[in-house]
Amino acid sequence: MTRPHVLFVGIDGVRYDTVRELDTPALDRVAAAGFLQPVRVNAAGPTISGPSWSTMVTGVLPPTHRIFNNELTGHDLGRYPDFITLARRADPDLQHFIGADWEPLVTSRNGGPIFAGGGFLPDRRRGKEATTADWHDGDQQVTDRAADHLAKLDSAAGSVTFAYQLGVDSAGHRHGVGEVYREFVVAADRRLGQLLEAVDSRPDRDREDWLIIVATDHGHLDEGGHGGDSPEERTAWIAACGVEVPVTDGPLLLEQADVAGQVHHVLGLDDHPEAFVGLPFGTRTAPAA
Repeated sequence: MTRPHVLFVGIDGVRYDTVRELDTPALDRVAAAGFLQPVRVNAAGPTISGPSWSTMVTGVLPPTHRIFNNELTGHDLGRYPDFITLARRADPDLQHFIGADWEPLVTSRNGGPIFAGGGFLPDRRRGKEATTADWHDGDQQVTDRAADHLAKLDSAAGSVTFAYQLGVDSAGHRHGVGEVYREFVVAADRRLGQLLEAVDSRPDRDREDWLIIVATDHGHLDEGGHGGDSPEERTAWIAACGVEVPVTDGPLLLEQADVAGQVHHVLGLDDHPEAFVGLPFGTRTAPAA
């Protein structure tokens, strides 16, 4: 009997209306096997990366994890850790990979990391010197590392993988929601396809149970930027398929915290803190307060 495998692909700053307009075969494949649904960023936090990713991986809201912007100093992630940290506490031998081209997710930059154990950060130019080629390079480095990890997993042992892409959000900030932004959305889908292919090509794939989640943290204004309360900024989305994921194209009531809720459910992480608001996909009947 094999233990479950989890792949969570985070793509930063992808507007829901934009992703639905474009040709995204990999994301469409996930949706066809499960769902792709818009989700409103909870009003307890702003439409900013730090609080949204923290909520997705901890299952608690910003007033609890204490992250309200991209300066993470003063957070309470020690009491409310990410699901990979919790899974490894339960099983120190759990196979895992964490890779991201945004420093606070995987390094001590700005009070991080959000993932307590840190992870792989691509080596590329950053800041104002970074070009679109650098953004592509960073996302591709993460994807290649994650794909190699997925290919080499021990089938029976179970695993959790987090692979994150920053390029779409970077393009939105610098160029607005235009052609460059759309270029990166399409590229993100192509990299998602690479990861799905790495899973599908595994020799024991037919005997393995996989949970695959793809999500974004917030949207963007037409001119670029986020942090406000417009529908374009506060509408995020989640797609998922696999272990105990409902297959539907109808509406689901979702919270970003439900990413952690589903992962906890599938991995059997049942010792939740009192403030944990994440629920398995398809079981929510009211918004998280």
